[in-house]
Amino acid sequence: MDILKDIEKHLKQTNSVEKLIYSIVFFFVISILFESMATNWFALFGKQQIVVSRPWTLISYAFVHFRLFHAVSNIIILYYVGNLFLNFFSSKKLLIYYFLGVFVGGLLFVMYTSIAVKINSPLVGASAGVTAILVGLATKIPHYALRLRFIGSVELWVLTAIWIGLSVLGTAGVNAGGAVAHLGGALIGYLLTAYLNEGNAFVNYFTKKEKSPFNTVYTNTEKPKTQQSHRAKKQHQRKIDAILDKISKAGYDALSKAEKDFLFSQKKDN
Repeated sequence: MDILKDIEKHLKQTNSVEKLIYSIVFFFVISILFESMATNWFALFGKQQIVVSRPWTLISYAFVHFRLFHAVSNIIILYYVGNLFLNFFSSKKLLIYYFLGVFVGGLLFVMYTSIAVKINSPLVGASAGVTAILVGLATKIPHYALRLRFIGSVELWVLTAIWIGLSVLGTAGVNAGGAVAHLGGALIGYLLTAYLNEGNAFVNYFTKKEKSPFNTVYTNTEKPKTQQSHRAKKQHQRKIDAILDKISKAGYDALSKAEKDFLFSQKKDN
């Protein structure tokens, strides 16, 4: 019983990335021990009638892995990209990106296998959700440099572009269904960041608002307050942009403690 309490206490202290990883590990063990059951009840099949009778498979497939390399590769990418994601977004948003990426990736897989080709093998793996997180992060900080051993510094947008390019090429390969799911996750990651005012490189373009043709009438008491509020918002946004530019050029570790605390406070507000 003490072991269960320790596990429960540890899980409460973990972040959303670690919880996802533990879930993947748990289902990987189940998949290895009970492969037939995991395939029939948790993997996603392209046949629409199966999806209708087992709708949960549009989500559960993301936690099923039958090969060790498949599971480990997804876990490693999720760990590093996911924890970097949490420096700029909240834990709640990470889960939204992941599960919505998984769901849309699964839907596209079902549509693709039903309309374009007949694929008998089911869809498994967390790649669609991981891709949504990766693309969402790259849309916000495209020039953030990752230092890779034996390679050097590579900007996040480059790695993301390579991954998307490989997925596009994969639609003509043996794992075409999986590649389509990756692209579904990528689409969700981009749209969530760019259109929900979370992006850095793209947000200004997608959130421009046309000036109203009607003039707003203010009283003498309201106008100064409105101008002060607008000025404060502009100063606040300039401070955020300056910090993001600094991260893009020198990395997150280059921030001062005050800048990190300020960025963390914005993440909690989001």
